[in-house]
Amino acid sequence: KFIGGHGNSMGGIIVDAGTFDWTASGRYPILTEPRPEYQGIRLHETFGNFAFAIACRVLGLRDLGPAISPFNAFMIQTGLETLPLRMQRHCDNALKVATHLKGHDKVAWVSYAALEGDAYNARQKKYAPKGAGAVFTFGLKGGYEAGVKLVEGVELFSHLANIGDTRSLIIHPASTTHRQLTDEQRAAAGAGNDVVRLSVGLEDVEDIIADLDQALAAL
Repeated sequence: KFIGGHGNSMGGIIVDAGTFDWTASGRYPILTEPRPEYQGIRLHETFGNFAFAIACRVLGLRDLGPAISPFNAFMIQTGLETLPLRMQRHCDNALKVATHLKGHDKVAWVSYAALEGDAYNARQKKYAPKGAGAVFTFGLKGGYEAGVKLVEGVELFSHLANIGDTRSLIIHPASTTHRQLTDEQRAAAGAGNDVVRLSVGLEDVEDIIADLDQALAAL
């Protein structure tokens, strides 16, 4: 989604080093158990280090088709040309927004790897030194009702489950994507009643922060 950048197409690449042991945990039956549609072969036995790459080809070809549509490929190729510029702006904006929310009196916590003190900050600095991406979550002290009201109160943000758009997006998972789950199930999935997820866009960061502030002020 970020490669395209405009929320209008999906696609990507799969990179496999061929070094993972798919048999060790018993959690990957697609690769370790007989495939009835291919004369009962076990992909990991037949193809060894190439098992995952072969599975992506033969199973994906059968179930999804050999390639994305030409138009979607064109959209992604066009977006790729500006990916470095856009991603740096996404990361810079997201860090400023996360830092601002961390100090807000109606916010209980912020989970964003680029924040100092975050549990994953050291890994972010090592593996992604230019930024931690555009997507992060935070928790509201007011819980479920505050999450619903915040989403209803924003004006610049779009209320969408999408990510990777030029526009800033917001969602309250407990009342939308995860509403069919119990409170315990939502909490276990990292989508507790207080959780709000942002995908920070390319707008002026002061406008993004101002929109969140006015919505938070109404809680």
